[in-house]
Amino acid sequence: MAIKKFEVGFIIFVMIVIRCCNCAFTPADNYLIDCGSLTNTTIGDRVFIADASLSWTLKSSSSIIINTSRDLLPSSDDTAPLYMNARVFTASSSYTFQIKQHGRHFIRMYFLPLVNANYDLTAAAFSVSTQNALLLDKFQPKANVTVFKEFSLNITSDTLTLTFAPTGSNSLAFVNAIEVMSVPDNLIADTAKIVNPAGTTYKGLSGQALETIHHINMGGPQVLPDNDTLWRTWETDDKYLLSSSVSQAYKYPTGRIKRMEGVTQETAPDIVYSTARELSSAAQNTMSYLVNVTWKFDVDANYNYLIRLHFCDIVSQALNALLFNVYINSRSVESNLDLSAITVQSLATAVFIDYVLEADDASGTLIVSISPSNAPNGDTLPNAILNGLEIMKINGSGGPAVVDVPPGSSKNFGIILGSILGAAAVIVVAIILCLVLRKRKPAKQYSKTWVPFSINGLTSHSTVSRTSNGTAFTVGQNGTLGYRFAFTVLQEATNNFDENWVIGVGGFGKVYKGVLRDETRVAVKRGNPKSQQGLNEFRTEIELLSRLRHRHLVSLIGYCDEKNEMILVYEYMENGTLKGHLYGSNFPPLSWKHRLEICIGAARGLHYLHTGQVKAIIHRDVKSANILLDENLLAKVADFGLSKTGPELDQTHVSTAVKGSFGYLDPEYFRRQQLTEKSDVYSYGVVLLEVLCARPVIDPTLPRDMVNLAEWGVKWQKRGELEQIVDTRIAGSIRPESLRKFGETIEKCLADTGVERPSMGDVLWNLEYVLHLQEADSSTSVSDVNSINRITELAPQVQNINTVQTTPTVEAGTSVLNDLTDVSMSKVFSQLIKSEGR
Repeated sequence: MAIKKFEVGFIIFVMIVIRCCNCAFTPADNYLIDCGSLTNTTIGDRVFIADASLSWTLKSSSSIIINTSRDLLPSSDDTAPLYMNARVFTASSSYTFQIKQHGRHFIRMYFLPLVNANYDLTAAAFSVSTQNALLLDKFQPKANVTVFKEFSLNITSDTLTLTFAPTGSNSLAFVNAIEVMSVPDNLIADTAKIVNPAGTTYKGLSGQALETIHHINMGGPQVLPDNDTLWRTWETDDKYLLSSSVSQAYKYPTGRIKRMEGVTQETAPDIVYSTARELSSAAQNTMSYLVNVTWKFDVDANYNYLIRLHFCDIVSQALNALLFNVYINSRSVESNLDLSAITVQSLATAVFIDYVLEADDASGTLIVSISPSNAPNGDTLPNAILNGLEIMKINGSGGPAVVDVPPGSSKNFGIILGSILGAAAVIVVAIILCLVLRKRKPAKQYSKTWVPFSINGLTSHSTVSRTSNGTAFTVGQNGTLGYRFAFTVLQEATNNFDENWVIGVGGFGKVYKGVLRDETRVAVKRGNPKSQQGLNEFRTEIELLSRLRHRHLVSLIGYCDEKNEMILVYEYMENGTLKGHLYGSNFPPLSWKHRLEICIGAARGLHYLHTGQVKAIIHRDVKSANILLDENLLAKVADFGLSKTGPELDQTHVSTAVKGSFGYLDPEYFRRQQLTEKSDVYSYGVVLLEVLCARPVIDPTLPRDMVNLAEWGVKWQKRGELEQIVDTRIAGSIRPESLRKFGETIEKCLADTGVERPSMGDVLWNLEYVLHLQEADSSTSVSDVNSINRITELAPQVQNINTVQTTPTVEAGTSVLNDLTDVSMSKVFSQLIKSEGR
């Protein structure tokens, strides 16, 4: 009998343990208030208390209650009863909550502008704030639309005061319901990866106020608050997908999900990790690594955003079989992501990765994409997955935490005394430093993240003569590097870097128009001070452009490396980028002849890069946005920040990390991470297609087979029907022979392997031949002009001819510049618009 009692007791004990392990999170602070209600309201298993019974919470001498019937509510979901009543304020009023546990809390508010005989809340405009954060500013809820707002704050005081203040003397404020609940402090880590520049870290998230924009369950059903331990709602992703045909939903048994350390039910419920969005079977079977699944979200511009991606490899049958890439706003944030490596060789294991998209890169839309990497073996189809996504606006209220010490605490005196002594020590040190510095000459300031660089053994301090605009800088026998401008000169030229003078934004920084003291118009590219990666691009561009001189390459005027700055100065370019003339702007359409002349000019510049030096220079970011046009539409190749010196004579390639712009990347370079000049040739082939079709190289809004311009264009070329996709504005003006040869050139440039592609010299000859075919009069025999059909037959002759034509010679005793009588110092600048790859 005793044994039976023991067994029964043991079973009850096990059941209690299991129940406790599976129970929902219990917040230390949990206030649920139905504002304006006279009775409590039950939503699921939660009870919202009528605020009329909470006299200690509401502090207002001017509040009114209005209500409506459920039949008149636009919402039919489970939370609809919360919108039936509202507390209305005619003057600034507040709710005060006692905080039992300091740390991160959710603050949730429900709004629906009700209307009655005396008050019309559709005209309400108000702000909502706490002691330390402005949550809503000039907020105006729309008529007949329910609004739910969720904020996440780190509360460090014993009370939370939530204030509603009407905007203007005749306005109103109101709220229908409020939730204040504590959440685990580790829900938001202090650091995250910065989207741009890649490889840098954002710090201080734990002190920031966050506003939830979206909780998304990729490929799964809507998750209601009752199924989330923090009572969140997770939307489905269908309405945010740009092309549903390239993806499919995948489901996995919920009970078999494992979690990495630190990934709890509060991070996201199992249903989020047990469903995913992956490539469709059709997309996988095409074996294409350029197919991507893309989601697009509307957000407010000019804010920082915390973006949390949830992953769980529920689709793989074996470890290390899933490799894929992740992009945020077209910038690569993860390349060849292998979830097995993160989860320590475990499948179906939940993880998440946080990223911060800073305001400089944030526009009115936020785009997240995934695409497969090269499969590790022939038995695995390309695939990519995403299980969940959270987007949170960083409201910028972070900073030193406010710590309240209760009166009478034994620590109070020690803290005050320590603060006084610390402050005194700081003051003494500051005085000593001031006295020392006054006796010393002021030193020139340089960035803490980099030092003045040296070229050929000389630093940027080396100077020859001073001018009104800058200091000439020579490097050994290589001639003039350019002018080292004083920062004050560039401030003056750009009207103190006036935001209204910004003409472009890129990964390195913003580009400003400017006018020097001698009336020279310039473009000034100023490095972003937050960038930890800008030094490489800064050095590369100066070093390359200091020794390269060619009619079809951008010319550098000077630079500035004072006062923690990295600034490049170029002459101004009236006609902007080739991309801007093809689509997305109001420029008049270019004629076919003009397009060919621009392509020929850019090809000459690239051919010089590949052959004009002892070692080839590989541009690595060839695209239409990096081909600039002067007032006469003369083309110049720009933006050498990613350029790389080619291989040694006894080598075939340079092994390096993949960099470039999505849509232009050489697939062989992408797969093997082996860079050659033929990588530029592939990218240039994409540019040629762009010139012909006048459409973006990647357009997720199009049908799946049209998304990638390179794949789509090559299919039409191989069918012999390239004329079907020509820009309609020029289609009638292209001679068939010219189009045929142009199509052949594109097809060869876009060959899958580098050995099958022509050199840039061959491409240049063919483009000149295409122009000849276009301009040949009708009496010219087609057999004469088509007598040479294979690019490779002219390679030796073309290379010799073009090297002579484009490479400047330097005679003894003369500078490089003196011999460049045909070099146009036309008005150019690098990186006119936001670059997809940088």
